[in-house]
Amino acid sequence: MTITTTTEAAENAPRSYGNWTKPKTAGLLGLSALGTAILFVGAGFAVLVTMFSNIVNGVITGVIFGLFLLTVAAKDKHGQSLLMRATTRVGWMFTKAKGANLYRSGPLGRAEWGTAQLPGLAAGSRLTEWRDSYNRPFALVQVPATSHYTVVIGTEPDGAALVDREQIDAWVAEWGMWLASLGDEPGIEAVSVTIETAPDTGTRLRREVTSRIDENAPEFAKRLLGDLVDRYPAGSATIKAYVAITFHAAARSGGRKRTPDEMGRELASRLPGITQGLTATGAGTSRPLSAQQLCEVIRIAYDPAAARLIDEANAAGEPPELYWPEVGPTAHQAGWDTYRHDSAVSVTWMMSGAPRGNVPSSILSRLLAPHRDVARKRITLLYRPIDAAKAAAIVESDVRAASFNLTTSNKPTARNMTAARAAMATAAEEASGAGLVQFGMLVTATVLDASQEADARAAIDNLSATARVRLRVVHGSQDSAFAAALPLGLVLPKHLQVPNEIREQL
Repeated sequence: MTITTTTEAAENAPRSYGNWTKPKTAGLLGLSALGTAILFVGAGFAVLVTMFSNIVNGVITGVIFGLFLLTVAAKDKHGQSLLMRATTRVGWMFTKAKGANLYRSGPLGRAEWGTAQLPGLAAGSRLTEWRDSYNRPFALVQVPATSHYTVVIGTEPDGAALVDREQIDAWVAEWGMWLASLGDEPGIEAVSVTIETAPDTGTRLRREVTSRIDENAPEFAKRLLGDLVDRYPAGSATIKAYVAITFHAAARSGGRKRTPDEMGRELASRLPGITQGLTATGAGTSRPLSAQQLCEVIRIAYDPAAARLIDEANAAGEPPELYWPEVGPTAHQAGWDTYRHDSAVSVTWMMSGAPRGNVPSSILSRLLAPHRDVARKRITLLYRPIDAAKAAAIVESDVRAASFNLTTSNKPTARNMTAARAAMATAAEEASGAGLVQFGMLVTATVLDASQEADARAAIDNLSATARVRLRVVHGSQDSAFAAALPLGLVLPKHLQVPNEIREQL
């Protein structure tokens, strides 16, 4: 019998990760900066009304400001205030009244030139193809409204099965270093990682087996291989991963915006280094997607029924010629909490809370794995690297806000104390050279029959609990959330009419 000491147990324990924080502003009584401002303005205005009128009018004024403050201060478990939810509901009512939630394209639709262009946020996007320094073709998506250019990289992750824990820890460390290095890359606006699981059509397996069968093989062996090819795809799934890197047309803030030709030539020389860095993170073989490949990915996302036809065409050596104005849906209808597009129905969730405490590297494994109740599942992690110049100011602001919230009460709560320690730890890590990254998550579940929607919702709710991630259904903008979860590199904060900084305080 051997006895393991405490030091040895600590060394053999799996490595955990955490210390992510949600930025908060300093405020009194647990309020945000906006709530504190409303409190002082309301109190001051009530005093003035009392001085120049009477106490009754002053009390009425104070009650009105108090009710308005209540709509900002009262929040649900997802951090949504009454004012934010009411604003979303009113905006949805106007959207339905204008018919903006409906889309019809094609020869009988309302899209220009009778095409099936992408709807919503991606409607004005353009696609061109270039070749990098390794002579590999890569697609370049341009969004003129935000002056963004996106390159999509297809990866083949190795997975964590039968892999040593030390190797997994090394992959996680390399991924953190790769994200941190993006803050030093000029012009990078955002990065998204999309993991998509879908049913396997069996076309690739049939092509691989058929091409390797020996004509002189026994008939029994041929029949056995034929039965395997026919039965194996039933219940199997394919897993695909994409990394979309979004660049701004201006290399620095206030700089000159570069033309598409200039961006294409510059990214052609930078792509080899970016893909080489991804390989060390466990992403496996990384290659940029060509224009044809990206068109197929987007076309299948909006019309999953086309997946089998596209796979069969590629297996036959005759890939379909798809064009960017033709990859969108012929029709869609966005609902309050659902999205109907061509041959499928989708529901998209957003992450409202990251896992509390420390978590292992395998925390998202069950959420990423295929599920029998979800035909197509898409998990998209959104990252926005922050350059070193802004990172220092952000972490110091978080430290001041956390310290203020901690000292404004004689009996600080455990949550405020934890937030203060996390802010101090983040500031110390940033001062030692660590990078700062904002992140979020979108989860899209797609079913081929509307009757399966309830099962898909229940499956995502159960999987999010195993991942310790708090998800909420996106209300009133399912079509935009669906597009943002695709590997298109859309940066949602740049498309908001109300600045994100104000929305977070409502």
